[in-house]
Amino acid sequence: MRELLAVALGGAVGAVARYGLTGVMHRTFPGPFPVGTMTVNIVGGLLVGFLSGILVVRDGGGDHALRQFLIVGVCGGFTTFSAFSLETVRLMEAGATASAWLSVTAQVVGAVLATALGLWAARALGQ
Repeated sequence: MRELLAVALGGAVGAVARYGLTGVMHRTFPGPFPVGTMTVNIVGGLLVGFLSGILVVRDGGGDHALRQFLIVGVCGGFTTFSAFSLETVRLMEAGATASAWLSVTAQVVGAVLATALGLWAARALGQ
């Protein structure tokens, strides 16, 4: 029950953070390109990589409920794959195929690179 509560609370924190950051990005960079979702997905990749590195790699696993709160809850509630998918389809339906593929490429490559960077940073801190 402790872990379920940790995931639920973390998910709420992540969802509110996603809402806030997405709104800021869309107000800062208005237009049809999903810059808010892209930012959230890349930052989410960095966070999940860093937190995994700190909690799992460096600390040998640490507190299981804390991992569930941060990685499953906060990062899971923060990242936006479903929004990413919907925005991509909407761009394609609007005839903005080039923007759709640019978004897919930037978000997938950016999130993977950010995750690797987060893991690297966590490991570097542990040495």
